[in-house]
Amino acid sequence: MNPTDFREKSAFIWSLADLIRDTFRRGKYQDVILPFTVLRRLDQVLAPTKDGVLQTYNRFKGDLDNPDQLLRKSAGFAFYNTSNYDFDRLLAEPPQIGRNMATYINGFSPNVVEILDKFDFRNTVAKLDEAGLLFKVVQRFADVDLHPERVDNHTMGSIYEDLLRRFNEALNENPGEHFTPREIVQLMARMLVGHDADDLQTPGVGRMIYDPCAGSGGMLTIAREQIEAINPQAQVWLFGQEVNPETFATCKADFLIKDPTGNDADNIRYGSTLSNDQFKGKAFDYQLCNPPYGKDWKADKEAVEGEHDRGSAGRFGPGLPRINDGQTLFLLHMLHHMRREKDGGGRVAIIMNGSPLFTGDAGSGESEIRRTILENDWLDAIVALPEQVFYNTGIGTYVWLLTNRKEPERKGKVLLIDATRLWTPMRKSLGDKRRYLTQAHIDQIMAAYEAYDAQDSQGAKHGQDGGLKAKLFPTSAFGYRKITVERPLRRRYQVDEAGLERLRATRAFAKLAESKKKKQAEREAEEARGRARQDAILEMLRRHMPSDATTDRGEFDSWLKRAAKGAGVQLDPTLKKAILASLGTHDPEALPVTDRQGQPEPDPDLRDHETVPLAEDVETYFEREVEPYVPDAWINREVTDPKDGQVGKVGYEINFNRYFYEYTPPRPIEEIDRDIKQLESEILDLLKEVTA
Repeated sequence: MNPTDFREKSAFIWSLADLIRDTFRRGKYQDVILPFTVLRRLDQVLAPTKDGVLQTYNRFKGDLDNPDQLLRKSAGFAFYNTSNYDFDRLLAEPPQIGRNMATYINGFSPNVVEILDKFDFRNTVAKLDEAGLLFKVVQRFADVDLHPERVDNHTMGSIYEDLLRRFNEALNENPGEHFTPREIVQLMARMLVGHDADDLQTPGVGRMIYDPCAGSGGMLTIAREQIEAINPQAQVWLFGQEVNPETFATCKADFLIKDPTGNDADNIRYGSTLSNDQFKGKAFDYQLCNPPYGKDWKADKEAVEGEHDRGSAGRFGPGLPRINDGQTLFLLHMLHHMRREKDGGGRVAIIMNGSPLFTGDAGSGESEIRRTILENDWLDAIVALPEQVFYNTGIGTYVWLLTNRKEPERKGKVLLIDATRLWTPMRKSLGDKRRYLTQAHIDQIMAAYEAYDAQDSQGAKHGQDGGLKAKLFPTSAFGYRKITVERPLRRRYQVDEAGLERLRATRAFAKLAESKKKKQAEREAEEARGRARQDAILEMLRRHMPSDATTDRGEFDSWLKRAAKGAGVQLDPTLKKAILASLGTHDPEALPVTDRQGQPEPDPDLRDHETVPLAEDVETYFEREVEPYVPDAWINREVTDPKDGQVGKVGYEINFNRYFYEYTPPRPIEEIDRDIKQLESEILDLLKEVTA
């Protein structure tokens, strides 16, 4: 079936909304349309063996407690229906359609009943029946031909995803949750599997593929096809988990049709991947995923933090990202399930937006995740995709390729591929998808990935300048040490009303007049004593401090000590610190304040940070980049990395814009001036026409 047919089928199914709009809100259309689409396809698949299943059921229902295996064999699939009804027979008795539909649903095998229950289908049927719409809906779907002989699996997947896209737009929620275009999945699958072509040709080879955000199952299906294209005899087992009940049900129903054994459908599990891992202890050869972007993980917070606290034994030991974006948690989850190197290793392909590349400073959860990946040499390549290639978002996206079994020539290296200019405009947009990758584009990206070196090709022009750029880096190129640079505290001290007002606003001074006594009389008495002490301190400062300013902290300390003693005022360390901070202002000409050991105290307001490339010595960098410009600065050697103990905190980031930035010089001033004069002339001509 060609793309036009897929759109026509999808549009016809979506047109059912006109029939149900008075009974179901726009955001609830999917409660009717999606389960009926799934049910119609299942109904047509079972039609040829319907009579045989009924014969088997009637023959053995009184003799066997569970004739499931016999019924599966009669149906030719891992599911069946033992009722006397199908869509055509339901339409034969309009007055009884509600009761007959319930019998039809109950006649399905348990695995299909689970699917329909995830759709909450029984309630939907009851609501349609009550509104007098059930017969019309069944009649409308009976006119849709979704049999696999006429609508292949890929086309059906496109129909499902187009419907889900429409539902997503109708709800106007979760703009980061979108379905992956087929050409992007093909690129991921080729990069994931194609690199192992020689191994996959081994007789009897078997591979396990996993998607922790399975959606409608398209990624798993295409990955399997990539393997079977290399070796049709290869054994491939698919595994997936999905948190959305509707997409889980859609995926499981589709897999029941694709795999007569039912094994793949059994391996599609329901639940949150982050908080309820359904595949504990399993390791996979290949994993691919398109997790939600910018979606918080608050609902999974307790479980995720528990895994993190387990360290290397948990899935999220390296670090936790900020609470409002959990896509890197899915990456860590996949790395946890990657087959170990000693067992043959595994490969991972994941799509993420730009945030995981650079979000988070040194020592943050995001940076520590990147650090773990790069220091373990798991990152193989990253491909920057064009914008506007996804259905529900136009943002830039990236495909990460990771593995724990790099070839010797790839060890310690990472290939960055800029494919943002490889795209062709679509003749008709699908949501936010206005561009797509052609097979030639995918081939070009694959060629760059296989070559694994720096490239700069121009290619054909499609919509804008084509061409691809690739750059190869050592893993250490993305790391840096964030050192803390201090400068001495230099203060000018003077007692004036502005300084005293700052003192009044400090917490240390305000606490003097506070009381925690429970009895009112005692509390008021203590507060009164505190206010008296406040007044005494202010009066002491006004009367005993010299009016002239001083830049010598030691001299000011001596004055303060003598004044307090003379006034009979006690100053604890916290209060003294507040006085010094309030009465001191920055003065670059002042003498540096020193501690008891004679070392200069750092000025928090002048504190700065420098990022030193990992490949460079910190001292050499400081002497070249800092010391010539601020001679009194020094490195704070107490700020060290918790893992290696060296000065400065280690961080990692991957900045595509920096590596592939192309400077565009401004237009010559003469050219700009000429254009301005031409515009002025055109404006004057227009004004003459108006005033003529």
